[in-house]
Amino acid sequence: MKITELAAALGCTLDCPPGTSEGVEISGVRGLEQAGPGHLTFLSNPRYAPKLKLTQASAVLASRPVDGIATLISANPYYDYARALELFYRAPRPAPGIHPSAAIAATAKIGEGASIGAFVAIGEDVVIGRDAVLHPHVVIYPGAVIGDDFTAHSHSVVREFCRVGNRVILQNNVVIGGDGYGFAKRADGSHYKIVQSGITIIEDDVEIQSLTSVDRASMGETRVKRGAKIDSLVQIGHNCVVGEDNIICAQTGLAGSSILEKDVLLAGQAGISGHLTIHEGATIYAQSGIGGDVPAKARMSGSPAFDASEWLRAITAFQKLPEILRTVRELKRNAAERRQESKS
Repeated sequence: MKITELAAALGCTLDCPPGTSEGVEISGVRGLEQAGPGHLTFLSNPRYAPKLKLTQASAVLASRPVDGIATLISANPYYDYARALELFYRAPRPAPGIHPSAAIAATAKIGEGASIGAFVAIGEDVVIGRDAVLHPHVVIYPGAVIGDDFTAHSHSVVREFCRVGNRVILQNNVVIGGDGYGFAKRADGSHYKIVQSGITIIEDDVEIQSLTSVDRASMGETRVKRGAKIDSLVQIGHNCVVGEDNIICAQTGLAGSSILEKDVLLAGQAGISGHLTIHEGATIYAQSGIGGDVPAKARMSGSPAFDASEWLRAITAFQKLPEILRTVRELKRNAAERRQESKS
């Protein structure tokens, strides 16, 4: 694809400084360090600007012209990079049809254009919308209702009576609606399982990455709202609410009945105690432990977590504690010596 065609497809303005050509062919998209001749790269973070001097790419997506390299000027280079990738790579889509080894209950209803892979199991009274893709070994339990354009990768599971919206993507080994972790202790100290009678609801345009579990509710529902993106190895406990357009990064855990409002970001390995609310627009940094409600637009760090700017000052002081301790000991020793001298 010529660079002029690529600029037109992305709606970008093309700037070609001396020594570059509008006729250059672009064959793919690569990062700054991996790009070579014929590649488009991108600059979305100014801290990586020095690497542009070393890149071998033929063109760059950036917010302003770059000396010495053809530039596709974009208001949002990272977004346009994502769009450019789609022009050069499309994941293979299985052809519509049902594999002979799939086990589909007679009462299940599957929309037009579905691709049902080998050894897929679909239970009684399941409803799946149009153009679904179920890769091999996907399991849909009885009574589940799923919308249009659903994609489920191998070994993902949607449990009984759960609801899944339109354009939802489940990566490998995702479990929607597994039992919540609920037990009552008997008088003898043993544990009695609490029936998890609720469901899990996944709204439209949600993507859930590999090996993540979204538990069903003990009563009522667990809900992941529209547009949320959940990374791999995340645990969403029973009766939680994950808000619209949330980002939840890998190895994060939400205990039961946690509520996340709109546009919350949880970085990797964050831990969220149950029965609390993280309000709209809050950011929780990596490895933070949240034990109480978080105000809107707050930034929290640490375990137990507190305001991120305060945490940065605290962690700087923490590294100086040995030096501070030595100083305190020396001051105490000097004070003791002065007291001794005053007595003699």
